[in-house]
Amino acid sequence: MMFEPDFAGAEVCPSPNFGERRGGLLPDMLILHYTGMETGQGAQDWLCAPESEVSSHYLVHEDGRIVQMVREADRAWHAGRSSWQGCEDINSCSIGIEIANAGHPQGLPDFPDIQIEAVLKLGKDICWRHKIGPKRVLGHSDIAPGRKVDPGENFPWERLAKGGLGTFVAVPPISGGHSLGAGDAGPAVQALQRLLSGYGYGIAQTGIFDRDTEVAVREFQRHFRPLEINGIADVWTCAILQKLMYD
Repeated sequence: MMFEPDFAGAEVCPSPNFGERRGGLLPDMLILHYTGMETGQGAQDWLCAPESEVSSHYLVHEDGRIVQMVREADRAWHAGRSSWQGCEDINSCSIGIEIANAGHPQGLPDFPDIQIEAVLKLGKDICWRHKIGPKRVLGHSDIAPGRKVDPGENFPWERLAKGGLGTFVAVPPISGGHSLGAGDAGPAVQALQRLLSGYGYGIAQTGIFDRDTEVAVREFQRHFRPLEINGIADVWTCAILQKLMYD
């Protein structure tokens, strides 16, 4: 069924893959994805195919065209099994934007400037209308660590933040100091887990640097330190996390 677009200028291509938002939840998060498919049109066809059982509110093509597939009032099926700050039904409290890009399977191709400018314009409009704060603009890898890696370490989070969408923390390089990694335990690990949990990752504060902690650190790095994605919490990674939480 056709509908009027929520974002002026968007084309409409309705997807049958949606439902009602649950529990009275309203969108207070914006989740960014890459399509991971060879072409934008192929991704659009899949997101609108009943058999796929996936969808997103919007798709931004490589040439900057914006297509809306699900009304913002409805629950699109874009987040899957995910969680953030204790919420495990991200689909009901978010709006999803798919960005046409072949992603990791094709070596992380660059996102064209015209496409990123369209994402900026669309994302800022959504955040303004729904009063979504910068820290609630996240990637699929943030809300589904260990399961998803999009929109990837090549995604220009810093550029978006400078343009007024989302957040990015710039900390000068820090060398030396003690790093935390697999097998470590104690108060320092628990403090790290407390920060990661406070930011949004669903990890237990056990004081043991377990697999869940390593995955959370790795996906945090994918967003905020994309040149060093190793799951090791060195002093630079910890400084970024602390600045993000306390500034």
